[in-house]
Amino acid sequence: MNIVLIEPEIPQNTGNIARTCAVTRSSLFLVGPLGFSLDNKYLKRAGLDYWDKLDIHYYDSFTDLLKDYPDRTFYFATTKARKCYTEVSYQYNDFIVFGKETAGLPESLLQNNLDRCIRIPMGGELRSLNLSNSAAIILYEALRQLDFPGLEKGGKFT
Repeated sequence: MNIVLIEPEIPQNTGNIARTCAVTRSSLFLVGPLGFSLDNKYLKRAGLDYWDKLDIHYYDSFTDLLKDYPDRTFYFATTKARKCYTEVSYQYNDFIVFGKETAGLPESLLQNNLDRCIRIPMGGELRSLNLSNSAAIILYEALRQLDFPGLEKGGKFT
C-alpha cells in the first residue's frame, strides 16, 4: 500500500506515519512544501530507528506524483466524504491520500474525486482525528482486506 501526505505540517505526525509505513512495508510519499525540515529532531524521534527500513518518496507537487502513477487508484481521506473507509475494496498498491493537519485536502482535489473520497466515522460535533491515527486506521483496514500481505500475523506465544 501507499500513503501520501500532502503538505504535512507537524513533524511528529509524519514520523509516526513513517514508522507505521515501515512496519507494514507500505510506501510513504511526501508532497511539499513540508511544514518542517527533514532534519527535524521530532520527525526523527517519532520515526525511531525505522528510517532506513522505509520506502519513502518526495514530490514537489501532487500533479507530479499522479504523472508517475497514472494507472493507480487514489483514495482521498476527508471528513467531508459520504463514503466510509470500510466501504472500499482496496487493491494492492492503492494510494491513500491525506491532507495537512490544519486544512485537510484542497477542495478542488476532493470535488474532482468525489467517488474516491473516504472518511472515518466520528462524532459530528468534533472536527477530526489526529493525522497519524487516521492514516493507521485506514491503512490497516486496507491491509486486513488483503490478508496482511507479507506481514507476520502470529506472535511468539502460542
